[in-house]
Amino acid sequence: MNNNNYCVIMAGGSANRFWPISRESRPKQFLDIASSGRSLIRMTYDRFSKLVPKENILVVTLDKFGELVQEQIPELPTNNLLLEPYSRNTAPCIAYSTLEIIKRNPDATIVVTPADHIITDEESFGKAVEEILSEAENKGILMTMGITPTGPDTGYGYIQVAGGKAAAQSDEPVKVKTFTEKPDKSLAEVFCKSGEFFWNSGIFAWKASVILEELEKYLPDVLSFFKGWDTMRGKPEERSFLQKAYSDCPKISIDYGVMEKTDRAWLYPVKFGWSDIDSWDSLFNAVLSKDEEGNVSNTDNSLFRENKDNLVITENKRKIYAIKGLKDYLVVDTDDALLICPRDDKQFKDFIAALGMPGYEEFR
Repeated sequence: MNNNNYCVIMAGGSANRFWPISRESRPKQFLDIASSGRSLIRMTYDRFSKLVPKENILVVTLDKFGELVQEQIPELPTNNLLLEPYSRNTAPCIAYSTLEIIKRNPDATIVVTPADHIITDEESFGKAVEEILSEAENKGILMTMGITPTGPDTGYGYIQVAGGKAAAQSDEPVKVKTFTEKPDKSLAEVFCKSGEFFWNSGIFAWKASVILEELEKYLPDVLSFFKGWDTMRGKPEERSFLQKAYSDCPKISIDYGVMEKTDRAWLYPVKFGWSDIDSWDSLFNAVLSKDEEGNVSNTDNSLFRENKDNLVITENKRKIYAIKGLKDYLVVDTDDALLICPRDDKQFKDFIAALGMPGYEEFR
């Protein structure tokens, strides 16, 4: 392994998209959403520990999730756990971790990844990570992985490559033309028909020195909040310094803050099985093992009759689930909550909004 290669796992998200299994105190990255026997963050750590030295893997999360990370990745060195006081999206997270890494190794090349992806072909994934790290190190560019769209999904960002459809069909890295945040359905259909767009995987690779240059160029205000941090690094005063820095720092994504503006963005088209699991519906679509009627269940204790394309998730494997006549439904059962609703994301969001009302605090 290349000792100059580092990995940053971004694990600070707290959106409650998998209620009632996920809660504000234990969001999806710390859950075994895929029924693999491991949480999403543990799967991510295991995946990258085969690609970069384990001592070079850093996890960035919120203060309140620090103990969960230590519980699920006990071998992670304490100084490789970076705690953010507040959630400020990906640009401050990347600025903080880059400053930490460049202090350790000015020659570092970093791969940055969310903690909540599901990868079905890890061998191909590993080769892709090695490729973008090599490209970033040797060419001084900002690399991202692009996923070929399988349909006009509005849950992902889109990346257009320069050179048109022919360039998009290449197996080689290609220069990025535009980034677009999650589009509406009609625009996503246009993107897919053009053949020039990829889904934004949210996985990046760059030399620490190069991303720092681009942050200084496009997000100097974000970096300014970390000015003087190095004198506090590792000291008791560091926590209060970060509290102040993050309280003033704006919420901004690295995509919007840097990648949409830089002329150094390149995309590597990848073909491994990938899913950014951000909703029950995306989990349903990512799961390969469906029964003959398209149903997905994480329990063998089920009696399904005349059901089609349903997702049934339970924390109680002793209970039997007898379900008949449902189509495109979501059934989730926990010790203190039972959710039954159409699998459509908009329907589910109605319940999440209602949980913000007084009287539901213990169920959030």
